[in-house]
Amino acid sequence: MLSGGGPVGRHVASLLLERGDHVVIGTRSGRDTGAVGATYISLDATDTAALTRAADGAAGLFNTANPGDYPVWEKLWPPMASALLAAAEATGAVYAMTGNLYPIGPVTVPMTEDLPNGAREHKGVLRARIWEDALTAHQAGRIRAFEVRSSDWIGGGLGHISRVLPAALAGRTVRMIGRVDMPHSYTDVRDAARTLVAVFDDPDSYGSIWHVPGRPPRTQTEVIGDLMDTAGRPRVAVKGTPPMLLNALGVVSPMAREVAQLSYQLTRPYILDGSAVERRLGITPSDWNDSLRRTLDELAGPGARL
Repeated sequence: MLSGGGPVGRHVASLLLERGDHVVIGTRSGRDTGAVGATYISLDATDTAALTRAADGAAGLFNTANPGDYPVWEKLWPPMASALLAAAEATGAVYAMTGNLYPIGPVTVPMTEDLPNGAREHKGVLRARIWEDALTAHQAGRIRAFEVRSSDWIGGGLGHISRVLPAALAGRTVRMIGRVDMPHSYTDVRDAARTLVAVFDDPDSYGSIWHVPGRPPRTQTEVIGDLMDTAGRPRVAVKGTPPMLLNALGVVSPMAREVAQLSYQLTRPYILDGSAVERRLGITPSDWNDSLRRTLDELAGPGARL
């Protein structure tokens, strides 16, 4: 198996190692990411030849990569996606893709796998095209592929909740994107990994998008409050940032401009429906308190306790 080294990739690797699979983790640095028993290699995921050599003989190629912040996506995602697709075709490895909900675009209903891709902003259009290219290859019989989509991370990984945690733990008011009183779905990184492995083990599930099951949605205020309670700290004020302000900041900040384009996710209810995976594969969401604890522990670093 060949996996990436980010939060989801580490958990995928650990699950595979626990059952005795040989796992190779490819990252640009080749550093140890904490999955005990894995083989680590330095790998440029845009280098088709190097990626194909690394994946030779692998049963699965797990794409858990993120090429960087939003402003570089248009430059870095296409060559990386092309190389991964070519490596899967050349080696016969099952192509297991980690996706997000951006392709769906703004919605007013819970997000199920059968919703069409309605994104108009470029990041959603880009991620939709990456999956559609893989699906086309799958339907042509050139590869076997599937995509597992998640909402915002909890339980580890860098997301909009973890970015404000240092301020909250210091007792300061935190500012979130959009409204802080809207229900929003969160995905535990471990549940994303569990779903990737479960779909990989079920060939009849290939050729489809699958949504990771999660706990009932929480508002941003509720999540920050839950984290403060778990950390044993006083709750802090949680305030929203209007999209209009983000658009204004976008004049001088490319990142703010990119975030503003996605602010629809946090100005109305944004609910992920993962019930299809629960029914088909028996994946149930992680305990919410455990997700909160791991979010805090990852922020504190190895061996630290908040």
